[in-house]
Amino acid sequence: MDEISIRDLGVIADAALPLGPGFTAITGETGAGKTMVVSALGLLLGERADTGAVRLGSPQAWVEGRWRVEEPGEVVERVRDAGGDVDPLGDGAAELVLSRSVSAEGRSRAVVGGRSAPVSVLTELGEQLVVVHGQSDQLRLRSAVAQREALDRFAGPELAAAIDSYAQVFHRWRDNATELDELLADRDRRAREADDLRVAMAEIETVAPQPGEDEELAERAERLTNLEELRLAASGARELLSAEESEEPDVVGLLEAARRQVERVAPHDAELAPTVEAVANLSYLASDIAAQLSTYLATLDTDGSRELEAVQERRAELSTLVRKYGPTLDDVISTLETGSLRLLELDGDADRIQELTAEVEADRALVVELAADLSERRRAAAERLAAAVSEELSALAMPDARVVVEVTQRDEADPQSYTASGRDQVAILLRPHPGAEPRPLGKGASGGELSRVMLAIEVVIAATDPVPTFIFDEVDAGVGGASAIEIGRRLARLAESAQVIVVTHLAQVAAFANNHLTVVKGSDGAVTASSVRRLDGDERIAEMARLLSGLPDSESGLAHARELVDMAATAR
Repeated sequence: MDEISIRDLGVIADAALPLGPGFTAITGETGAGKTMVVSALGLLLGERADTGAVRLGSPQAWVEGRWRVEEPGEVVERVRDAGGDVDPLGDGAAELVLSRSVSAEGRSRAVVGGRSAPVSVLTELGEQLVVVHGQSDQLRLRSAVAQREALDRFAGPELAAAIDSYAQVFHRWRDNATELDELLADRDRRAREADDLRVAMAEIETVAPQPGEDEELAERAERLTNLEELRLAASGARELLSAEESEEPDVVGLLEAARRQVERVAPHDAELAPTVEAVANLSYLASDIAAQLSTYLATLDTDGSRELEAVQERRAELSTLVRKYGPTLDDVISTLETGSLRLLELDGDADRIQELTAEVEADRALVVELAADLSERRRAAAERLAAAVSEELSALAMPDARVVVEVTQRDEADPQSYTASGRDQVAILLRPHPGAEPRPLGKGASGGELSRVMLAIEVVIAATDPVPTFIFDEVDAGVGGASAIEIGRRLARLAESAQVIVVTHLAQVAAFANNHLTVVKGSDGAVTASSVRRLDGDERIAEMARLLSGLPDSESGLAHARELVDMAATAR
């Protein structure tokens, strides 16, 4: 992380922290806002926003961080997946800009590589960019899961690959076992469904409905129901157009008479010619219509009542099918078409159950085998981790303390004993002095001891699983004197392979930093505002003296501060 900028967060009105590589120490008076620096980092890493942290009277708090990342790399790939991008710096490096704003009303906005993104993206990126340790993280280290994760990180890529292989088999085993349980529990219901489907298909096949048949039958029934009325109307209309059974004048005859009248005088006036033609056409049309009505009358059934009964019976059969398997006739026909495939699926349950049973049994045996391999690897890594951390503790003014890393297994026969990480339970225990029984960190370590154990673990793990940036908040709580010097020395050692940012109140720790920032508090009488300054030379010596004695201009304090800085420079 090259720089972090903060605006209107807590007591910090506007500040920029130049960080850079190596060991950065952040100091300052109580209440100056050192905690806000850690809070700002937390916001950039996707932590939950607290509206109470927005500076009084400001509409929103804003934080921006600039990281130097590898390109190509997983971080850059995730940024681009989220729609953002990085700025190339050359030599396989790029600059990534992350920002987060929190309004006084509680609205939060994250920006990743220049594009708005969900806060969860910040969380994902933070896991690859930064490891944060504060008092809450020390409590987290007391949990069995966090301790197993610490051991797995130390064990390195070989164990990680073995866990991935195991996890693939484990998830397949669990998924197949879940499907098998569902099939077994659902077997009776599916058997009933298959029986019902066979009955339905047999009934539909017997009736053999055709697409659109119900509409055609409805139209036919309507015609047959009104057969006599249709016959009388068609017959009467035909007689009016062209009488065949009476001597009454008809339309065709009248039109023909009209045509002759006009045609007789048409030679005397040319304007009548179109009229003659129009009347003739009307006569032809009336004759055609009369012929059509005759044809229609010939098609009307003479035994309509018997056919109507058959049509209504067929409609009743179709209605029964629609009521059972509808809501439309097309759905009924679809049931017949898709039923065969569904029957194959339902009847295939027995084969699937047999297949799954064999797969589940085989995968369970493989899960047991691979979990045992993970246990062996973890036990070997646990011995190495315990020895390395114990050696670190000796250098952190805990020469008699020993760390014990226990790896135990849950019941092999109980399927619930297995998780995606195996069946191991890991416990990091501390034996504070010879003759004492190793006890869990939460019970066997004070706050200061837990801080040193945590630091020792990170120093050791960093050798096999490096993280770009470590942030420690009050890692030196509860310690002082020679122990604080050793904490500073070990932080400087960790900074050789990673960026280390430490919020501290101890000069013995800050002395080892190659970059010293102080949070300075000012006041205009009503509103307190803090800013951040980088310290060098005499300013740094004065701040170190203040940390040592509370007096920035005490001669003895200044002398002690110079001695401490010189000692740390020589030790680095």
